[in-house]
Amino acid sequence: MSDAIFDQCEKKMTNSVEALKRELAKLRVGKATPALLDGVLVEAYGTQTPLNQLGTVGAPEPRLLVVQPWDKNIIGAIEKAIRASDLGLNPGSDGQVVRVPIPPLTEERRKEIVRLAKGYAEESRIAIRNARREANDALKTAQKAGDLTEDEEKRAHERAQDLTDKHVKEVDEILEKKEKEILEI
Repeated sequence: MSDAIFDQCEKKMTNSVEALKRELAKLRVGKATPALLDGVLVEAYGTQTPLNQLGTVGAPEPRLLVVQPWDKNIIGAIEKAIRASDLGLNPGSDGQVVRVPIPPLTEERRKEIVRLAKGYAEESRIAIRNARREANDALKTAQKAGDLTEDEEKRAHERAQDLTDKHVKEVDEILEKKEKEILEI
């Protein structure tokens, strides 16, 4: 009984950590990374389409992204969508590919990005603690139903806390690494 509860709890905690990694990958930190353009939607073929579904996005240089659309007719729409995004980027094209230079970040913008990263990390910690609370509630219910003894419930609560501590520590390490990356560029 408690193994199923822990499997679900650990899955939720791991998903929370993975979501944090995805969110942090989207932050602009001065280096070109294709994940930076993941949230850009392009008006193409009468619908909003994610940029990465319209062509390949690469980073041939540390401060340059290159978008190579599969259909050359949508280059203008791609440029417009990147400009309209809140990334502060100014793309240019030569009719074949869209080049997106990544300007260096100001100190003020770096601090703002760090605050944003800390916010994402806190959301992840909250999700982890919520998963622990749900597991603890399920354990209490199982104990009241007679499926667990009090000692088993106590050990299970300790195990849930250990899982929580492990995942929160992982979140803290990811945040520390990202913060260092943002401030040292």
